[in-house]
Amino acid sequence: MGVESIVYGSGSNFGGKPVSVSLLSNNIQELKNAKIELKQALKSNAFLKDVEDNDPAGIKEIKLKLKENAYSLGLDLRYLMSRVRAGFFGVQAQRFQRGQDEIRVWVRYKKEDRSSISQLEDMKIDLPNGNVIALKEVATYSIERGDVSINHLDGRREIQVSADLKNSEESSPTDIMNDIRLNIMPEIQARYPTVSASYEGQNREAFKLINSLSAAGIPILILIYITIAFTFRSFSQPVLLFLLMPVSLIGVAWGHWVHGFPVNILSLLGVIALIGIMVNDGLVLIGKFNNNLKQNFSFNEGLVNAGKSRFRAIFLTTATTVAGLTPLLLEKSRQAQWLKPMAISVSYGIAFATLLTLILLPIFISLNNDIKVIFKWLISGNYPSKEIVERAIIEKKEEQKMDEMNNSKTRTL
Repeated sequence: MGVESIVYGSGSNFGGKPVSVSLLSNNIQELKNAKIELKQALKSNAFLKDVEDNDPAGIKEIKLKLKENAYSLGLDLRYLMSRVRAGFFGVQAQRFQRGQDEIRVWVRYKKEDRSSISQLEDMKIDLPNGNVIALKEVATYSIERGDVSINHLDGRREIQVSADLKNSEESSPTDIMNDIRLNIMPEIQARYPTVSASYEGQNREAFKLINSLSAAGIPILILIYITIAFTFRSFSQPVLLFLLMPVSLIGVAWGHWVHGFPVNILSLLGVIALIGIMVNDGLVLIGKFNNNLKQNFSFNEGLVNAGKSRFRAIFLTTATTVAGLTPLLLEKSRQAQWLKPMAISVSYGIAFATLLTLILLPIFISLNNDIKVIFKWLISGNYPSKEIVERAIIEKKEEQKMDEMNNSKTRTL
């Protein structure tokens, strides 16, 4: 017995292999033929390596087939297999207790009578009428490979064919999967119509993540908006934070380009973490700006002071986050490579988001104020000051009015 296959793996493929196709069919022969052709097509692709499947050749098995005369003698395949198993593997004849030990007695052929496969042909089979007959007179046998495992997907037999990329910088798994879907699989399915394909691995995990985000992402963003709106009592200021989110992706893309990593599932998970950090920095700046307006700062003075006073907090948040992720970004071991896309998204994204928070967010706040001023002017006909249209000032006046009403009621009493 020699080595049948050797597979070297680093364990760095999060979510499965980059290229993975599940072939589905209840016709086993067509399924195995389709598997062979798909593996040949993937092996011929210069960008792929380690092409394998989850249907390896199993251990050798002896399969019996009854002859026509066996049925006339009252034999069936189940009875014949039970006799062969009893003779070569054994059957439990007795079980008894000896002290605290349980003794089991097995009966089978002597070792010299079951050491060779050729002795199977001369094995004696008991007939229902009490006579015996040699196995070769009533059956034939063949030695075949059995199945190691039987996999099912969506109620049908499945064989998964997968491959890894030789160099992720030279090829994209998305492009290769599209080539398989559009060019390779149609030809295979034309020859084997019962076979269908399901595209698995990282491709399936990416679609699962996208579907999950599309289902839960919008409600989560709405909840974030409502929370910020109630905190600042403003409908427009949460929108300013949301406008920073797509712009921050520039830093994520640039970081992946610098390190030579493709954007994958973990990159998207890093972007989700990045949004939380970026929103937190924006809340710190806008909260300070609103407090400055309540303390009788002018609009421009309040905005500049908010940037100056909160620069240290925002900068330290970014610096500590980037510093904590730097060892992972510089790690060269293969085990750390699959975590790097998430670290790149967070570190480069937050570094770029810091500039957005300190530079672009004040610009958005100023533009938002200009829109409010123009809208107020169109409605009232009077050109208001920058401060009067801000929610912080409106809230301050409402609080003063409530205090005056409470004081007047107290004097009346």
